[in-house]
Amino acid sequence: DPNNYYHRRNEMTTTDNLDFKHHNYKEMRQLMKTVNKMCPNITRIYNIGKSYQGLKLYAVEISDNPGEHEVGEPEFRYIAGAHGNEVLGRELILLLMQFMCQEYLAGNPRIVHLIKDTRIHLLPSVNPDGYDKAYKAGSELGGWSLGRWTQDGIDINNNFPDLNSLLWESEDQKKSKRKVPNHHIPIPDWYLSENATVAVETRAIIAWMEKIPFVLGGNLQGGELVVAYPYDMVRSMWKTQDYTPTPDDHVFRWLAYSYASTHRLMTDARRRACHTEDFQKEDGTVNGASWHTVAGSINDFSYLHTNCFELSIYVGCDKYPHESELPEEWENNRESLIVFMEQVHRGIKGIVKDVHGKGIPNAVISVEGVNHDIRTGADGDYWRLLNPGEYVVGVKAEGYTSATKTCEVGYDMGATQCDFTISKTNLARIKEIMRKFGKQPISLSIRRLRQRARQWRQR
Repeated sequence: DPNNYYHRRNEMTTTDNLDFKHHNYKEMRQLMKTVNKMCPNITRIYNIGKSYQGLKLYAVEISDNPGEHEVGEPEFRYIAGAHGNEVLGRELILLLMQFMCQEYLAGNPRIVHLIKDTRIHLLPSVNPDGYDKAYKAGSELGGWSLGRWTQDGIDINNNFPDLNSLLWESEDQKKSKRKVPNHHIPIPDWYLSENATVAVETRAIIAWMEKIPFVLGGNLQGGELVVAYPYDMVRSMWKTQDYTPTPDDHVFRWLAYSYASTHRLMTDARRRACHTEDFQKEDGTVNGASWHTVAGSINDFSYLHTNCFELSIYVGCDKYPHESELPEEWENNRESLIVFMEQVHRGIKGIVKDVHGKGIPNAVISVEGVNHDIRTGADGDYWRLLNPGEYVVGVKAEGYTSATKTCEVGYDMGATQCDFTISKTNLARIKEIMRKFGKQPISLSIRRLRQRARQWRQR
């Protein structure tokens, strides 16, 4: 067969000594333990919760100080397997953790640098119950849907709160008193109720996202070769496909292109399209809403509820490739997986402190001309992904004077340091002094009334 002959001649082989096989739940857990044993100083295994059937959702952290957030060091995450039958992403993450451990031990300067400057979290199986179904059927017998959903029939990929509608309704009704912020939008009460149709896996991911100050993330999916960036939901309720950009559209497009352009096939004009759609005109990237609208996606939720920019990375045409194809798929994606992680160091970073040098949590960082703010973490540190350019950056915090400065982002990798020191407002200082002495500040109007009463009595 000339086609097979052509494929054999162009087949990629890898020199990486990794475990190229499909891992069931027990084998996945064992592999994580092996990596942890090989690299105990830079890895930690932990779980973020349980699946519907009680399987723990295990993650591996890779950092030079595993187990703690270091001030000024950004946090990155890869997750896979939200659709249990899209198994390539799961195996790529397992291969990535092995690769990073081996390369660190070998002294690869690029990997050593990345691990020292970044706290990396790898969660290979978000939906282990669904994977178990797909795994039992195998590569040949598994279909489009077997194992896609959770055990209780929920699609995790679009099971998050729809915060887009809340934001857009508020923007459209400018005279409305009910203002919705452009960032860290609260989760609606109905979603938090016990009766809401929310998977336990989704709740675990949300708790994880709220606990760790992630800056950048990628969720690996299958069945296509494209990187999709938010928004994933169209703004117009009458359309099913419409380009719907976030205020950070240029940054998202760069992030998507950084993965697609370094993948061996995504931007190759000669390759065959996976199915009916060809993403070559956008260099292997697509705005989620212009592809197909989804309400409550992890990407949109992450952007509107946390500081983290998240993209969906479709890593291969075949959802469940044969075991023999894993080495080639690893070669296709390896460089992209590393390059995308490195993008967490693009933009500005800094610490917001008071005059005594103490970090201020929850300070709002805004960039002039970009209608999307972020907030500082518990230690007052922040990271703001931006493309190269000059930016007017502002900071404000309750009880403090606001401040602005110009920060320049260069083309070289590495975020620009952009620190702020802000002082308390006079009113905040007065309140602090009064509290110290167990007194409440007297409002000016009450003070005037008492003064007038005193004057009246003297007369």
